[in-house]
Amino acid sequence: MNNQLKTAALLAALSALLIAISYWVIGGSAGLIIGVGIAAATNLISWYQSDKIALAAYQAQPVSPSDAPGLYRMVEKLSAKANIPTPRLYIVPGSNANAFATGRDPENAAVAVTEGILNILPEEELEAVIAHELTHIINRDTLTQAVSATVAGAISFLAQMVSYSLWFGGNSRDGNRNANPLGMLLTVTLAPLAASVIQLAISRTREFSADAGAAKLTGNPRALAQALQRLDVTARQMPMQANPAFEPLLIINPLSGKFLGNLFRTHPSTEDRIEALLKIEQQLLTSV
Repeated sequence: MNNQLKTAALLAALSALLIAISYWVIGGSAGLIIGVGIAAATNLISWYQSDKIALAAYQAQPVSPSDAPGLYRMVEKLSAKANIPTPRLYIVPGSNANAFATGRDPENAAVAVTEGILNILPEEELEAVIAHELTHIINRDTLTQAVSATVAGAISFLAQMVSYSLWFGGNSRDGNRNANPLGMLLTVTLAPLAASVIQLAISRTREFSADAGAAKLTGNPRALAQALQRLDVTARQMPMQANPAFEPLLIINPLSGKFLGNLFRTHPSTEDRIEALLKIEQQLLTSV
């Protein structure tokens, strides 16, 4: 529940940032309404096509039960236990070890795993990873990400509009004659940055929730902790060149080689996630 509240608060912060920028910089201009509408429509289309876009970005290939019978049985068993339809299953070619879930709801979901993760994880750790991805589907985290992307996209679009007005003198219209150019410049620079920071923070809270859900679904928090540790080591040795737009989908930060600090991480640190899982394990042991 704590992570749910954090997510709600962060979504509210994104919305508040959008409203503040709209009120302070653009006011009630028709251009604002059109701009937000375009940004929202663009992200809405992306939301409905998110599974296809993400799967294509990673060149994921669909697999049938006959292609990977053991993996299919694992996904079917966990899906039945979670009381959701079995998602479509895909395998991403390559030796990098990662996994992700996509789709707008449990009825239109897909789970993708890399060839690398199938090769390095023992069965119980792979099961924990699959449970993590199914929890993302159960929690409708793709919906949360779509909402945050929509609002963040609208903020970036508005900032771009303000940038154009600074260059072409548009700030003299629609009641903005007295706008502070320095303030507008700061808005253009900082608003998209703030939106990205909040959007990434939302992604991090959803990872903690998915880890906790996987621990409850399998009853084996340590298996996921061990899987994350193994995946983290592998990612450092063999970074995955992921599309930045889809990095939040992956179970582990692909570590593209750029150090941007905690504010710009798509995932919580692996150490923090493992610590949280081991606390859940202690809670399960004490409740027996």
